Amino acid sequence: MKHGYIAHDEEPSIKPKQRQPIIALLEFELIVAQILTLFYVIYYMNIGQCGNQIGQKFWETISQEHGLDSTGAYSGDNDLQLERINVYYNEGSTGQYVPRSVLVDLEPATMDAVRSSPYGKLFRPDNFVYGQSGAGNSWARGYYTEGAELVESILDIVRKEAEHTDCLQGFQLAHSLGGGTGSGLGSLLLSKVREEYPDRMLCSYSVVPSPKVSDTVVEPYNAVLSVHQLVENCDATFCIDNEALYDICFRTLKLSNPGYGELNQLVSAVMSGVSTSLRFPGQLNSDLRKLFVNMVPFPRLHFFMVGFAPLTAFNSQQYRNLSVPELTAQMFDAKNMMAASDPRHGRYLTAATIFRGRLSTKEVENQMLAVQQKNSSYFVEWIPNGVKTSLCDIPPVGLKMSGTFIGNSTAIQELFKRVNDQFTAMFRRKAFLHWFTGEGMDEMEFTESESNMHDLVSEYQQYQDATADEDYLEDEEDYLEEEEVLEEEEEE
Repeated sequence: MKHGYIAHDEEPSIKPKQRQPIIALLEFELIVAQILTLFYVIYYMNIGQCGNQIGQKFWETISQEHGLDSTGAYSGDNDLQLERINVYYNEGSTGQYVPRSVLVDLEPATMDAVRSSPYGKLFRPDNFVYGQSGAGNSWARGYYTEGAELVESILDIVRKEAEHTDCLQGFQLAHSLGGGTGSGLGSLLLSKVREEYPDRMLCSYSVVPSPKVSDTVVEPYNAVLSVHQLVENCDATFCIDNEALYDICFRTLKLSNPGYGELNQLVSAVMSGVSTSLRFPGQLNSDLRKLFVNMVPFPRLHFFMVGFAPLTAFNSQQYRNLSVPELTAQMFDAKNMMAASDPRHGRYLTAATIFRGRLSTKEVENQMLAVQQKNSSYFVEWIPNGVKTSLCDIPPVGLKMSGTFIGNSTAIQELFKRVNDQFTAMFRRKAFLHWFTGEGMDEMEFTESESNMHDLVSEYQQYQDATADEDYLEDEEDYLEEEEVLEEEEEE
C-alpha cells in the first residue's frame, strides 16, 4: 500500500461492503452525541414598563437558581445548574452567561431603571431598544406609529439570535394589556414574529386589566384590541392580573402595603416554575411544544390561569413543612390563582402541575389522581387524564419544595366578559376613540376585536356546557340518519 492507496494486487483489510455499515454506525453515533449536547432555546422579550419589571425579576430569580451572580459569572455548586443553562442564556467569550433577551420600551426611563438595578449588568447593552416619546397609553401609538418605527430594530436583534442557534424552539413575551407599549407594540411584535417564524412556539405572560386596580381609563380598549391579536398569533397565554396579585399579598402573605416589587416576585415565581422542566431535567413536559400539546385542546382556547404554592406569610408556621397533599391543595386553591376568575365557576379542560423538590413520584401521582376523583365535576369528562404532572428534583432558592399550577379553565371567560363589558360601554358612545383613530386606526378594527372577544367567550361557554353523553347522542343520531338514507337508496 503506497501513498494511502490500495494496490490492485493487495487484498483490502476491510472490504467496501463491510466498511459502509461501520461508517454509518460512526456517523449515527456522532449525530446522537450532537443531539445529546443540544437543548431547545427560548428567546425572551420584555415589552413596556410592566413587561420589563416582570422580566427583570424573572431573570434575577432564574439566575440565582442557576448559580449566576449579578454579572453572569457562575458561582454555583451543582452540575445540573449548568446542564441546560443554554436554554435561556448565551455563554460569552469570557465565560459569563448573558440572557437571551431583548428589552423594549417606547421611553428611556424604564431602560435606565433596569440598567441601574442589581442585575442590570447581566444584559447585553445592544439588546436595549427604546424610543423617546412613549405610547401615551394608546394601543394605536404602540402598534401603528411609535412602535412601528422600532419594530425592525427589535426583529434585527431576534434574527441575530436565531441565526446563531440550532434549536430555537420558541419565544416568550412579557407585557401588559392595559398600557400602550405592552399592548400595542407587544401585539405588533407578536404578529411579526409569527410571520417570520411560523413553526416556532410563541407564548406570552399577559397582565390583564383588573376592575379594582386601574391605571388608565382606556385600558379596556387596549386589552380587547390585544386579545384579538393574542387569539390569532399566540400558542399560549398565561393570564395574570394585579387585583388577584394584590389579594394574595393582603390575604395570604399578610402584607399591609404591597408594592410592585412584591407583585412581580409572585409572577416571577410562576414563570420560574413553568420554565423549570425546560431548564432542569424532568420527567414530563421537557419543552414548550410538549407542554402546549398537553394543554391546548382547541387552538383558540389557549388562555391559562396560573397558581403557585407554597404562599405563606413570613411569620406563619402553617406551611413551613408542607406535605404533598397540602402542597397540592394550595396549588388548586382558588385563592392562589393569579387571575381574577374563580375556577369553581367553570370546568378545567386541561391542567398541568409542576412539582419541585425531593418528592416521591408515586405519592405525587396518587395525590393528583385523588384530586381529580374528588373534584371530578370541575373537570370535563370528555378529556380523560387531562392533568399532566412534571417532577423536578431541584427546588426554588429558599424552599424545600414547591408547586406551580397551569389551568386551562372555562372560568377564564369571566375575565374576558368583564373587560369586554367595559369596552362595549365606552365604544357605544365612541368615548376616547379619537385618540386611536387619530393614529391611523379604523373603527372597524374595534368592531372586529369586540366580535372576536364575544366569540371567545361563547366558545368557552360551549365547552363548559358540553358533556360526553350529548356528543355521543349527536353522533348516534347522525349515524342513524345516514343508515336510513342508505337503506332508502338501496330500496330504490
